[in-house]
Amino acid sequence: MDGSSTLPSIVVYPTGGLVGSSGRRRRVVFWLSLGLGVLLLLAVGTVWIGYTKLNGNIHADTTTDRLLGPSSSRPTEVNGENILVIGSDSRAGANAAYGTTIGARSDTTILLHIGRDRRRAVAVSLPRDAMVDVPACELPSGKVTAPYQGMFNSAYEQGGTACTIRTVEKLTDIRIDHFVVVDFTGFKKMVDAVGGVEVCLSQPVVDKDAALDLPAGRQTLDGEQALGYVRVRYALGDGSDTQRMGRQQDFLSSLVAKIDSSGVLLNPTRLYPLLDAATSSLTVDPGLDSLSKLYDLASSLSHLPASQVSFLTAPREPYVLDRNRDQFKQPDAAELFRQLRNDQPVTVSPGPTGTAAAASPGTVNTGVGSTTRLPFALPVAVAAAAADPTPAPTYTGRSAAQDVCATP
Repeated sequence: MDGSSTLPSIVVYPTGGLVGSSGRRRRVVFWLSLGLGVLLLLAVGTVWIGYTKLNGNIHADTTTDRLLGPSSSRPTEVNGENILVIGSDSRAGANAAYGTTIGARSDTTILLHIGRDRRRAVAVSLPRDAMVDVPACELPSGKVTAPYQGMFNSAYEQGGTACTIRTVEKLTDIRIDHFVVVDFTGFKKMVDAVGGVEVCLSQPVVDKDAALDLPAGRQTLDGEQALGYVRVRYALGDGSDTQRMGRQQDFLSSLVAKIDSSGVLLNPTRLYPLLDAATSSLTVDPGLDSLSKLYDLASSLSHLPASQVSFLTAPREPYVLDRNRDQFKQPDAAELFRQLRNDQPVTVSPGPTGTAAAASPGTVNTGVGSTTRLPFALPVAVAAAAADPTPAPTYTGRSAAQDVCATP
């Protein structure tokens, strides 16, 4: 009797308890699944809204390709990829805070060559004051400008991006695959999006025009300060555009290092502001006119070490007819462009930006035992350099891995 009276209590009550517990578990699982489903839908919706916003930010220039003319009239495509980065000094729209200048010139122009193996990249600053042959350029109106000899940055003012590309292709015989145009406001937004960029000043800088008041030494600049820093000319160094290009290269290499080392690309909360700033600030060609295309380009460079990203200025010297202007120094410039065109490694060592280690000022070896001064006819110099077996020079510049305060 004791065993039979005990048995029901063992069978009934635990079983009833298990049934109740199972029901509660099912209800918990149901509400948990529903909650996770809602969160998943919200996450997908947020991602989609974010993607749509970023994609809609991008300004595509569909006119430039048409103005460049048929592919057969341009340099042959070669190994690697060449992107022309143009910094516009337009005062239109939000840029009106920086003056009322009518029109725009290319405040900065950089020829970025990415190696075919995606393991090295070279960013070459093209001097804005260099005297060059600007070819005839078709305008959106259908008018064709007359060719002329003038400062390199005037090509952008005369015919916009297309004319700048035509001038660079004539100058270097390098096919430009893509282009990116960024203005003052866009530059500031991108710097702020990464939390500022570190620079190193050998002396204090005070420049009312650039709104700069900076102490000497290592420091991090926000977007507004960074814009003044890369644009200031007379309050730093000797006031030359060559030294300003050197500072721009230092800044860009520091920016690359910041993105590479701070985990921005792997942190969605930090990556989104950068993407938002970049996509809303750039004008690009149709080959880069979507977030997926920009992502493909960025992801293809994911294994590119900062030490293999080099910055330098195309070799230059004072123009023979006006020392306030530049001309490309030969045979160094021609040899540099030949190396880029053939996707060959460019050797860069620390030093005063914009010079080459082995150079004969203002001359180019013609291959017949004589030298000819060629302030404009760079394509001839390119051909001469291709036929000259002289070892390639070492160019002075810097890499993105070099510490911002390092001295040569």
